[in-house]
Amino acid sequence: MIQDNRYGEGMTSTDAAANAAASHGHDPLAHTLRDVGLKVTGPRVAVLRALAEHPHADADTVFRAVQGELPTTSLQAVYGVLGAFADAGLVRRIEPAGSSARYERRVGDNHHHLVCRECGRVEDVDCVLGEQACLTPSSTRGFRVAEAEVTFWGTCPACAQAEAEAEADAAAAAAIAEST
Repeated sequence: MIQDNRYGEGMTSTDAAANAAASHGHDPLAHTLRDVGLKVTGPRVAVLRALAEHPHADADTVFRAVQGELPTTSLQAVYGVLGAFADAGLVRRIEPAGSSARYERRVGDNHHHLVCRECGRVEDVDCVLGEQACLTPSSTRGFRVAEAEVTFWGTCPACAQAEAEAEADAAAAAAIAEST
């Protein structure tokens, strides 16, 4: 790829071609960007596509997906795009304790998250009340509450199965050891 200042700072002819393709036609991702007042660029479209394919992805996962489409895109650029998306309300940034920030495109509704303590898998779960009321504190104690999160922690089915299999193997090994 040829670096050329005609395409903008740090962009290559490949990036410029991606930007041109993203900004023309009837690309629904381009419309999504325009709807929130963001300029349509190749990296922005690629990040939206990555988040559609990898819900609850961290920045590194998004970066790896974007690099497949736009190899010259930097991790810093991906962080910048994710920040701009969060500021525009296009993505939601969630920060499960002890984990990297994750980003999701499901915004504007009241849903919570299930997080596996073993592998870090994150899944959406709808609020049982179905509305914001379950996120209203009984007292704000003078705080101006900006947002609330509910995160359910546990073990996902795959990790629970692996745990059960490991326990069964350990029990079988102990039984064999006792019999000898």
